[in-house]
This record gives sequence, structure tokens and C-alpha cells, in this order.
Amino acid sequence: MKNALISPEEKVYSYDGSLLGERIAEVNETPFEIAPPLFWVVCADEVVADQWYWSGDACVVVPSPPPPPPQVPPNVV
Repeated sequence: MKNALISPEEKVYSYDGSLLGERIAEVNETPFEIAPPLFWVVCADEVVADQWYWSGDACVVVPSPPPPPPQVPPNVV
């Protein structure tokens, strides 16, 4: 298991603007001393910083959703 460094003052939002959770700033095998309000949580080995986020409500690390597909403009005749 790895450890995710949570930055609670950096919020992660979905593409529609709704709040998802808090930013995972770093993932490390061994946690090191940090200053509040940062904190460590145990996470799975596949977690990657800035591609996952911390959902404090559910107390879980969650992958960020993929971006929406590009909008294709209608053909103008």
C-alpha cells in the first residue's frame, strides 16, 4: 500500500463545475513529516497524484473522471 498526501485547501471539480473532493498532491511509499492542513491517507498502489482525488465525505481515494468528449460543431451548409 502507498500513502496519498491530501491538500484539503485545493479542491477538485468535475467538468460541469460540481465539487468532487480534495487534491492528492503526492503519492509516496513512506509518508514524511508535513505541515497542517496537509495530511496522509493510505491508498492503493495504482493511485496517481492529480489523477485521483480524496472524497472526504466517503473517506476514499477516487479516480478523477475523464474529460468530456470534444464537441463537434454541426456542419454549416
